[in-house]
Amino acid sequence: MSRINDYLSEAGVFFLATNDGGQPRCRPLGAHMEMDGKVIFGVGDFKNVYRQLIAEPRCEIVAAKKDGHWMRYTGKAVFETDPKYSEAMLDGAPNLRNIYNEQTGNRMMCFHIEDATAEDIAVMGEGESLL
Repeated sequence: MSRINDYLSEAGVFFLATNDGGQPRCRPLGAHMEMDGKVIFGVGDFKNVYRQLIAEPRCEIVAAKKDGHWMRYTGKAVFETDPKYSEAMLDGAPNLRNIYNEQTGNRMMCFHIEDATAEDIAVMGEGESLL
């Protein structure tokens, strides 16, 4: 998982693709961390992306690095029930506490990807498994 987390950190912004009633939806994300041997991602409970992942957990993350390599990380989103994950995510990005707090009522929902494949792909070459 460290290889995937490091890849995402190097890329900075990455993209999460979901399914919205048969229509693909893709959006940029940046919130991630490694914890308990998993790469954890965060989304808001008030956002469409959260509702889409609940309804259809199959998803894909794509990240591109400046060296011409890109990663495809595909699997099933599994939301964490222990609040330690959202607290750790907010501790790592304190500016998000302006959005996710008791006053706004917004909650950070954290998930990891199971049944996953992850591949580092060179623009002009073969892919290499990251798992």
